[in-house]
Amino acid sequence: MSAPMVDEAYDVVVGGVGGMGSATVSHLARRGADVLGIERFDVPNAEGSSGGITRIIRRPQYEDPAYVPLVERSLSLWRDLDATHDRDLFHQVGSVDFGTADSGVFEGSRRSCQAHDIEHEVLTGDELSARFPGYDVPGEFRGVYQPDGGFLHSEQCIVAHVEDAHAHGATVRARERVEAWDADESGVTVRTDRGEYAAETLVVAAGAWTGQLLPALADHLEPERQVLGWFQPQRPERFAPDEFPVFVADTPEGHYYGFPVYEVPGFKVGKFNHRGETGRPAELDDEPDREDERLLREFASRYFPDGTGPTMRLSTCMFTNTPDEDFLLDIHPDHGNVVVGAGFSGHGFKFASVVGEILADLALDGTTDQPVDPFGVGRFD
Repeated sequence: MSAPMVDEAYDVVVGGVGGMGSATVSHLARRGADVLGIERFDVPNAEGSSGGITRIIRRPQYEDPAYVPLVERSLSLWRDLDATHDRDLFHQVGSVDFGTADSGVFEGSRRSCQAHDIEHEVLTGDELSARFPGYDVPGEFRGVYQPDGGFLHSEQCIVAHVEDAHAHGATVRARERVEAWDADESGVTVRTDRGEYAAETLVVAAGAWTGQLLPALADHLEPERQVLGWFQPQRPERFAPDEFPVFVADTPEGHYYGFPVYEVPGFKVGKFNHRGETGRPAELDDEPDREDERLLREFASRYFPDGTGPTMRLSTCMFTNTPDEDFLLDIHPDHGNVVVGAGFSGHGFKFASVVGEILADLALDGTTDQPVDPFGVGRFD
């Protein structure tokens, strides 16, 4: 077969330069690869899964203790990146996982801490509310407080990774859409709305658009509309970063999460799997409405009553869920030179730094030393 006519050739092309893709481009460039990152929107942007300014990072992993080694590595990498960037990326304010005494969030968080010998305190709802006056948690609830967690400035994390990639020779193209790709034993050709590029390897880290680029995996990747809300506190001092740890809450009203006031006015809160609205990205409404606001405000009024003054802001983003809500980090089942990072199911951004390292490993070496066996595509067979 004759070689395709291409505009440029690279060692690796990365499709998607959001949280995961920007980290991948950075790690690849640091290792000396000639890498191109292609992003269909701006860098950074509010169209995908990394907008909304902040993302939680916490050492306890109630989802599964198997995630703890990855988050520990991720924290180390975030601190390294933070040291090179002119704005703070990681804000250590502590984390709280609370709910009813038999809730999965509380029990899973405590189990995770015990399994990995993570420093933590188990507090009653009354103790949580006394320690952190912005909280108003029922006395019979239980929470795990861990002091090492906090939040990441997600948009600046992307900026920092892209700037690092640039400093190491990478090319990043924004507002360019990947339309198709072909792979065979000789390499990969990527066609966009602006040109064609050849590479030895393709990495797809396109968030909610991954299923459209990788139809063989689309059944395992379901985009879901998510909404975040910011409410002006009546007692602002109780929601300042040095007084208010990030939280994940498993309550009779649902599964929620929140942040102190940071960067923009308002205490930030979200609900996992917000209204269960799924579909292709273009089918999901990107404009928040009154029902979105009501869901968030009612929860906040119950458990954080001093934080529910006027609405300051509402914004949408997207989860991409796998059937088991675990990640997909693997080589494409039909193409050994195509790597995929997807399906982060609403709890992925904290891992972006180590996911970038993993995807770079897979792209350059075909394997990784990180514990990724639970995240292979073969589990869906």
